[in-house]
Amino acid sequence: MVRLDPRALSLYVVTSNVVTPGRTHEEIAAAAVSGGADAVQLRAPELDEDHLLRLAVSLTSLCADAGVLFVVNDRVDVAVRSRAGGAHVGQGDDPRAARDRLGTDRVLGVSVGNVGEAHAAEAADADYLGVTVWNTSTKPEAVPVGLEGLRAIVTETALPVVGIGGIHARNAGEVLAAGASGIAVISAVVAADDPLRAVRELRVAVDRFYDEGG
Repeated sequence: MVRLDPRALSLYVVTSNVVTPGRTHEEIAAAAVSGGADAVQLRAPELDEDHLLRLAVSLTSLCADAGVLFVVNDRVDVAVRSRAGGAHVGQGDDPRAARDRLGTDRVLGVSVGNVGEAHAAEAADADYLGVTVWNTSTKPEAVPVGLEGLRAIVTETALPVVGIGGIHARNAGEVLAAGASGIAVISAVVAADDPLRAVRELRVAVDRFYDEGG
């Protein structure tokens, strides 16, 4: 396992070119890095393996130069081949197999929806957990647990927890106050008129929470 400083996940941007057609993964990743994100996840299920690998290699370099964690969603093989910082998998995947493939020097994130899944991810040597807080149109199959469900998972795990789903600059503090180590966003950046400005506003919201003693 990679011992992550929880604050290293405080602002986590997930790419997508589905929410706003024509807006590229590269554009979102560049805005995330320039705007002050701590982590970037490449989520591109629409791409074939060759295209995804080329993109992952490019974003690995972009994020490494900026000191930003870069992970690939689901495709552990692509994460390894591109030398990304890690991978993020869901409940339809095998976290233990992902850990074995990644080795111990790359980050493994696992999406969980309850305390039992959180414990299983811990047993598989995950480095952090992702929890869907509110409904999100970008991943409608995810079941939101709300702030109380988030608190329950945070209380029962030693791992950093990142909240995702329906999060924006105005409610980010609520998620952090519930115990999350960070917020992950898709639409709040991808669908924004100005993605760079959106990331900067999220950065301000997160920093304000911590500056006020959160």
